[in-house]
Parts: sequence; structure tokens; C-alpha cells
Amino acid sequence: MLSEYGLELVELPVAETQIGNVERILDQVDGVYVAGGETFDLLAVLRSTGADRMLIERVRSGLPYIGASAGSVVAGPTIEPISLLDNPKLAPDLTDYSGLGLTHYVVIPHAAGNLPPYPIDFYAETLRQYGPEHRLVLLRDGEALLVDDHGSHLV
Repeated sequence: MLSEYGLELVELPVAETQIGNVERILDQVDGVYVAGGETFDLLAVLRSTGADRMLIERVRSGLPYIGASAGSVVAGPTIEPISLLDNPKLAPDLTDYSGLGLTHYVVIPHAAGNLPPYPIDFYAETLRQYGPEHRLVLLRDGEALLVDDHGSHLV
């Protein structure tokens, strides 16, 4: 979809790319899009390769970050609240659930409850268990949390 808007895309499979190449590519692009998938596995790969530190440094220096689904969750302060929707056991070596810390909010994607693997009950339980401790933002598909110099905005 992004290429339909005239953007040139550079695929960067972090788990399969040497860290020097990750750094070189991040230095050459105008923005980074982190796709969805399994949140715990994604954070484990970012952390085990060192790409997490590079992303944090580049984004804090002005590189735009777009995250979809799991990519939006890892941008927050922690991924722990997503544990009712994604499986922590898929990344058994990941013991620290701290996210990239690019926003103060924990994004909970697909929150309409209309996707078969994620019934609305999971979202209610997520709010009950994690809402008191974390700044949760539940997003339905088609919604986004925009974080910029002017604050955070639901769009």
C-alpha cells in the first residue's frame, strides 16, 4: 500500500541481516515501518540483533517510525499488556518486556474484537488486568496513534 503512494520501500528482515547493514540502511531511509506479527518474537529479534538500540537512536534523532500491529506495540514502554493476545512463550529467552519507549502509551491493536483470534473478551480482560498500571490505547483497525512534537493524537 505504501508503494502505491509513490514511496520507495527497502525490505529489512532484521533477523537475517547483518547489524552493519541494518545500520547502513537505517541511515539511508526517510522513515521506518515496523510490521506486525508476533509481538514477543518481534521484540526478541530486535533486541538480540541490536536493532532495537539503532531504532531508538534514529527515531529520537528524527527518523519517522510507523508501526503496525506488533510494530506499534513494541514502540511503547512495555509489551507486557499484550500477553493475553500474543504468546510470550514464542520468545522464551525474552525476560524483559520493556519496549522501545518511543511513546508513553501501550498500544493494544485490533481492539474492535471482530478478528476471530482476538475476541472482545480479551480486550476487556487486558483493560482489567493492565489498565490500572499502564497507559493503554486501544486501537481499532484503521485507527492510529500519532506522536509528534505537539503531543499524542488519535487519528
